Amino acid sequence: MILTGLLLGAVLGYVLQRSRFCVTGAFRDLYMARSARYFIPFLLAIAIQAIGVAALTGAGVIAPEAASFAPLAVIGGGLLFGVGIIMAGGCATGTYYRAGEGLIGSWVALIFYALFAAVMKYGPLGGFTEAARARTVGATTIQETLGVSVWVPTILFSALVAALVVRQVRKNAGKKAVRLPARRTGIGHYLADVAWNPWVGGVLLGLIAIAAWVLSTASGRNGGLGITTPSAKIVTFLTTGDVTLVDWSVMLVLGILLGSFIAAKLSGEFRWRVPDSATILRSAGGGVAMGVGAALAGGCTIGNSLVETSLFSYQGWVSFAAIMLGTWGAAWFFLMRPQKAAAQNRPAPVLSPAG
Repeated sequence: MILTGLLLGAVLGYVLQRSRFCVTGAFRDLYMARSARYFIPFLLAIAIQAIGVAALTGAGVIAPEAASFAPLAVIGGGLLFGVGIIMAGGCATGTYYRAGEGLIGSWVALIFYALFAAVMKYGPLGGFTEAARARTVGATTIQETLGVSVWVPTILFSALVAALVVRQVRKNAGKKAVRLPARRTGIGHYLADVAWNPWVGGVLLGLIAIAAWVLSTASGRNGGLGITTPSAKIVTFLTTGDVTLVDWSVMLVLGILLGSFIAAKLSGEFRWRVPDSATILRSAGGGVAMGVGAALAGGCTIGNSLVETSLFSYQGWVSFAAIMLGTWGAAWFFLMRPQKAAAQNRPAPVLSPAG
């Protein structure tokens, strides 16, 4: 059954590559460009998953357990993870699918991310992570605090997202999409030639997240999509040879690489790209921050900002906010500040005399 993880991961990698769906871009663009082009589709993915998980839980198909809430670890880890994804140029899933496209910088970030996630979870700093995450509070989910059914926050959040979707669609009405020359005909044109709309990416991401709960549960793992823990398991397996670590979630992340590689090859977008030394160093630093931050926060932009939010856990939503703030701070420091400095130092243009 764990091979279903590889298959679903390949589908996820394909969807991410074709739709260019990355939470880093969603958070960054909301701050830098005041654009919600990817942010609202990401909220839509959360809403779709929340409805599916609530329905499957009510039917007894799955039995999700929300993570306990360790405020200091979640906030600190989320902020650090947000900084890391700007440095690395992509979140956990973004790093995986861009590595599948041949970006060496993403491979560097991915290696350091997985390595330090393993160090924090199973290595010499495992005790520190455990101690930090042990400082929990009694509250776990919003619905438990309010004493209501999970359907209450699910319906309210879905209604809010629906309103945002309608507003965004109306705002974009009339804008013409760029059409590239077709290299194929029929379904192949849409699968490989055309860049997928962010709405397609958001809807498919939500549906894949629902499928992950069902398939993962069938394999004996009670959980949905996850990136950090399986990445740490891969490193630990490679160093210990413990085959029990190779579970459904490990196959999932390997599948992301496979799916994004297939998508990039079919679309003609795969090529090895080697960045300069400064970018490689920044990618490595970003990978370290991502691994440490995700371990402390209990998840990344997928495990927390997508999956735990759909359960309306405090860990999910507080981490969501912390990662976003960390992303904005790092975007200002690494991206906006240098741009402003360069603009200020640029010499004024020489105007020719009027003729």
